[in-house]
Amino acid sequence: MNPCAVPTAVPDVDGDKRWQSIHRRFISDCREKDPDVIFLGDCIFETLQDTDTWNQYFAPLHCLNFSIRDDRTEHVLWRIDNGALDSVNPKIVVLHVGTNNVSNSAAEVAEGLLANVAKIRQKLPGAYILLPSLLPRGQQPNSLRDKNAEINELVKEQTKGLDRVQTVAIDKGLVQGDGSISHHDMFDYKNLTNTGAKKILEPLHDLLTQILNENELERDLTPSE
Repeated sequence: MNPCAVPTAVPDVDGDKRWQSIHRRFISDCREKDPDVIFLGDCIFETLQDTDTWNQYFAPLHCLNFSIRDDRTEHVLWRIDNGALDSVNPKIVVLHVGTNNVSNSAAEVAEGLLANVAKIRQKLPGAYILLPSLLPRGQQPNSLRDKNAEINELVKEQTKGLDRVQTVAIDKGLVQGDGSISHHDMFDYKNLTNTGAKKILEPLHDLLTQILNENELERDLTPSE
């Protein structure tokens, strides 16, 4: 069985139960707030929380960020199974996960991503699901960077034709002409700086805005009972 597609909680190696505490806080946020957009995933968007980029692009769209730094596909799947999307009805879920599945094959990670998509659809039948591409990583070209690119292609191909599921490429503009990635764009060659985020996240912001505006128009055009 593919471990990427089996719901799995993060072991409490440190003994402080932080991961479970964060998960419970997210569930509490669901009950207290009414987000239009939920970000669900890993470090790529977790590190943007409360940054200039987040405040510019995403905070005005009534977003909640349910991303946890080291999560893999199986961890997000467990969170969805255990209340992360209960008691909430967002218009859009942005799912970004897979770059931390370093020991799994591209095909396994893609299957894990699709398992998350299926679970989100089960929990939220009417929501749009957006899948930003996994980013290149490492200062110089490497096998993990190649694998992320392969995952992106697999997910793009395997989600074609799915209702209200859309991939969006955000992986362009980070790799320089010589194949390197600058620390000005990715401070640890994996996670985005404000400069790197502003360089690549405009397509995602534009798509979110478009979908939210279309939803608002549909609501305005629906005859009142």
